[in-house]
Amino acid sequence: MKRQVVIKKWSIFLLIFQSAFACSSAPQKTGAGEQDFTAQERELPRIILGNERMELFVSKLKDKKVGFVGNHTSLIGETHLVDSLLELDVDIIKVFSPEHGFRGTADAGEKVNNEVDSKTGLSIMSLYGSNKKPTAGQLEGVDVVLFDIQDVGVRFYTYISTLHYVMEACAEQSIPLIVLDRPNPNGHFIDGPILENAQKSFVGLHPVPVVHGMTIGEYAKMINGEKWLKNEVSCDLTVIQCENYARDMEYKITMAPSPNLPNMNSIYLYPSLCFFEGTPISIGRGTSAPFQQLGHPALKTYKYSFMPKPMAGAKNPKLNGETCYGVDLTNAKNGGARKWAKLNLSYLIDCYNQFPEKEKFFTSFFNLLAGNSSLKAAIKSGKTAPEIRKTWKEGLENYQKTREKYLIYK
Repeated sequence: MKRQVVIKKWSIFLLIFQSAFACSSAPQKTGAGEQDFTAQERELPRIILGNERMELFVSKLKDKKVGFVGNHTSLIGETHLVDSLLELDVDIIKVFSPEHGFRGTADAGEKVNNEVDSKTGLSIMSLYGSNKKPTAGQLEGVDVVLFDIQDVGVRFYTYISTLHYVMEACAEQSIPLIVLDRPNPNGHFIDGPILENAQKSFVGLHPVPVVHGMTIGEYAKMINGEKWLKNEVSCDLTVIQCENYARDMEYKITMAPSPNLPNMNSIYLYPSLCFFEGTPISIGRGTSAPFQQLGHPALKTYKYSFMPKPMAGAKNPKLNGETCYGVDLTNAKNGGARKWAKLNLSYLIDCYNQFPEKEKFFTSFFNLLAGNSSLKAAIKSGKTAPEIRKTWKEGLENYQKTREKYLIYK
């Protein structure tokens, strides 16, 4: 009987390895906007994600009650990590999900309720519902927590805020946390203003630039090291790092990390276009190319147009049913937007200059995304993009020195 169990577990490891290898080399179906998450052709050796390196963390889960923080991106190949661990007799007792839910289908900002996973029967507790931080009651009985979520390397992408609160809760309850690291698709540069304390929110908790240039494991180390958790508590943190990964490598994600980032083009454009979420301008939610176009009915000097409509991931999109005139960025294919390696402010400045009701252009949400009030003031005063960028220089230089202490992948 014991021999059969051993054979079964080795078979599972082999299937996981084959599935992961197939995922990195097999072609994927294409969709609108560009080749949606086509297979990444990498020269050997292949990048190995933290969650694939089971020999480094499964032993730490032996005879433990495990809490799992993840979503639809928590995959090894095409197999969800929760399913793989359950097959290995890991005792997962609770699952926590971030914004967009465990299956990644909820709209941005949509409240996500607690649920029961239909496949495993596990209770899933939302960290984007009534509470964004696991409570002591929710963590009761948990001996160790695993964290496995694909991030995109941008301050206002809320998965790093979820990471912060999970670390804080674990520290307060003396529960070890294991972060299974993943490459950052926008990890090849840092840019943008440093968040000021007055603008702290769930879309920005830490004094970092808009594009922080760290993997989620490195970011966890910085949260701990810089004492950013409440009362300066420290989390018992282990990072299972990726293998064969370097920061300047192009890493193409094989699944949409959230409903409105359907392909790599949208991920590369996201840092620059998300500022428009704090304006009346649509960035294509409710179309087949979200975060790859921008427009508004009042911008009629532009010839390109699109019309947002309700759809999965955008149940009530901005400017629903209205013809929006603006800019088409779906042709930024083959890593075109990646090569910018900086925030592009030109579209934001141009839309503001052409918008007829300038007093209504910036909403209260804009400063939270920018992390300060000075970006809005600079655009309103007519400053150019190079002039604005100069104001970030000192902050970025200081941040880079802080960041250096926590880098795993040099």
